[in-house]
Amino acid sequence: MTGRMNKSPPWDQRIARALVRPLAATPVTPNQVTTLSLMLGVGGAVLLGFGATAAYWGAFLYMLAQFVDHMDGELARLTRQTSEFGHRYDHIAGGIFETGLFCGIGIGLGGNALGGWAATLGFVTAAAVAVTVTIRLVISQRFGNDAIEQPSLLGFEIEDIMYLVGPIAWMDGLAVFLLLASVGLPIYMLATVWGFVRRQRDIQHRADARP
Repeated sequence: MTGRMNKSPPWDQRIARALVRPLAATPVTPNQVTTLSLMLGVGGAVLLGFGATAAYWGAFLYMLAQFVDHMDGELARLTRQTSEFGHRYDHIAGGIFETGLFCGIGIGLGGNALGGWAATLGFVTAAAVAVTVTIRLVISQRFGNDAIEQPSLLGFEIEDIMYLVGPIAWMDGLAVFLLLASVGLPIYMLATVWGFVRRQRDIQHRADARP
């Protein structure tokens, strides 16, 4: 639900806006769409936890949840139903199913994958996601949505890499994906925390410098 005044929206957001336009004339609310994305994401995490063929469907549901997660913000803007609660709900819902994703992957891989460390790595990665989502929500509340704006290139944002979960699962590459995520996401978490601390420190320095 962040504003993008100075750059074009990413491709998934543009598609979401086109698809959600017919809903603007219906009683469907943005928060209901957020709830749908949450249900899809949690359902995907559960299926991933079963492993095998169920994980393929779980990855598909996660991809769908990731896309639907953009539709609530577009509907809110089209119908002028943006709200602070809606923004928080959207952010938290996305965090829940992204956290569930890694828990599900770790459990679904079982004790034989990654030397039996799959579940542990899944929970560690999920914890990093949970902390990152929480810090980003605090940053957006204190410094505005622009403070958590993600860089984009050719209509794609960093978070769009998560759409690859489906193809990776279908090619039986979830073990490698989890291993890489268990390294990359904690690093991203630390960078997010440091960014928050730095902003807080800058504000304090400016306050101390005032006569």
